[in-house]
Amino acid sequence: MPEPERARPGPARPAAAPAEETRRLLLGGPVSGVVTRSRDFTRRALTAWDWLPADPGAAERRGDDPVAQEAAELAEDVLLLVSEMVTNACMHAGGPGALVLRHTGDGVRMEVSDGSPEHPRRRSPDDPSVPGGHGLVVLERLSRAWGWERDEVVGGKTVWAEVAAPFPPPWAPGG
Repeated sequence: MPEPERARPGPARPAAAPAEETRRLLLGGPVSGVVTRSRDFTRRALTAWDWLPADPGAAERRGDDPVAQEAAELAEDVLLLVSEMVTNACMHAGGPGALVLRHTGDGVRMEVSDGSPEHPRRRSPDDPSVPGGHGLVVLERLSRAWGWERDEVVGGKTVWAEVAAPFPPPWAPGG
């Protein structure tokens, strides 16, 4: 009797495109230290997504590499955008409720929710050398898109910004 044919392993499948990953940090309560907590949370997410090296010295050792410089600059842009959005929620909306980071293959979307129904408005600073009035300009300049959505359930809003993904940095797998 002939032996039954056995399945043979086929060729390796190519890796699937990374699925969207969402990370959420609840921020309700006192606003003291909320910007630092948000930046630390964002830095950990960017490291997990290979936008920043796990070893902070890796970027410095590759300082003259333009791809590494671009990746590091984009990560700093994300950190600054998160700081601006969280600060704006603290100053103009009674504090942020949550920070949500959504990572896809083509970039990252940052969302900061708050309890105020008032939409973001550009404020004209009386004196450009005095802090304040520049947050939305920063959002416009550093993000590929930004906006806000009203949250009818809680009566507040979510301000969001998106940044395109960097080229694979040299410290990322396959970079």
